[in-house]
Amino acid sequence: MKRPEFLASLTPRTVAAISVTLAIGTVGGFIADKLTLPLPWMIGALLITLIAALSGAKLRNPRKLRTYMTTLLGVMLGSGFTPEIFNQAAKWPISLTAVIVFVFCVGGLAIFCLYRILKLSFVNAFFGASPGALAEMIVLTREYGGDERIVTLMHSVRLMLTVLIIPFWFRFYYGYTPAVRDAATSGHADISVLDLSLLLLCAVVGYLGGKKIRLPAYQILGPMLLSAALHITGVTSANLPDILIMIAQVVFGAALGCQFVNVSLREVSRIVIASGGVTILFIGMAAVFAGVLEAWTGLPFNALLLAFAPGGLVEMTLISLSLNIDIAFISTHHVFRVIFLLLAAPLIFLWIAPKFGVVLPPRNGRH
Repeated sequence: MKRPEFLASLTPRTVAAISVTLAIGTVGGFIADKLTLPLPWMIGALLITLIAALSGAKLRNPRKLRTYMTTLLGVMLGSGFTPEIFNQAAKWPISLTAVIVFVFCVGGLAIFCLYRILKLSFVNAFFGASPGALAEMIVLTREYGGDERIVTLMHSVRLMLTVLIIPFWFRFYYGYTPAVRDAATSGHADISVLDLSLLLLCAVVGYLGGKKIRLPAYQILGPMLLSAALHITGVTSANLPDILIMIAQVVFGAALGCQFVNVSLREVSRIVIASGGVTILFIGMAAVFAGVLEAWTGLPFNALLLAFAPGGLVEMTLISLSLNIDIAFISTHHVFRVIFLLLAAPLIFLWIAPKFGVVLPPRNGRH
């Protein structure tokens, strides 16, 4: 019986190289976790493998393993959809509508700057300009023929700057200090075997089903939709164990960092500067939207700033928890923005990309 292509490619040498790469990524994640950096296991793994790659280390990209781990991130995203989220969303129609306006405003400005001024390809400019959804936009970049390395670095810089600038703002004005977290040990024993089986089933069925029906970004969207359905209907309220999310983040971060093998420092520095400028634009526009909405709706500025900040849901929620700001408000707006980006970005891209000379791959040729 013929072995699957993935297993056939796993020679002892390949396994050893991937193991070393993941071990390096784990060390980076551990260090970042002890330093209480944002999304430590993913960002730490990414940064240390990025440094190793730029230093000439012979790393092996765990590309297939990353694809499978991406499904876990989709399940985690889907777990954010609860009946309470929809009940709360009805209370904030103006600010939720403003999220869509915000995405079009900052995204359009960022695409213009990256494409017209910095001369990036339209695919890289489009998905690199997204104000959020790091993993999702990287998947879409690959699907539509862009350069994952550029978009990865742009989103990583955006995330890092956002989660450093925003907490600094709140520390200066509100006395916020990041809390020490232990993502490797917290909460992983609080899930039943049945709930864990259901969530893993969402990952497998969502991946295979999404691929079968040619769903855009099926690695994430398929598992996310199934997980969301289970959580909305109340079949389960569980989240994946933190240890699984930690492993997925290490694999994903290490795989992204490996893509910078043989990339010049000059190219990296140019993208870092560009992404830094786009991030400042995003945060500045978030502050403008927060100020306008505060005057219009009476909602607090600090909650609105966290809701519109182009950072991660987890990190913004942690800050809101420490400041006793309505967590449901923050999480609802971030989940709403991520889902809007995930659903709208492929459609908008397919509509406007040909106008910029982008030759789209044939539908049955995507993977």
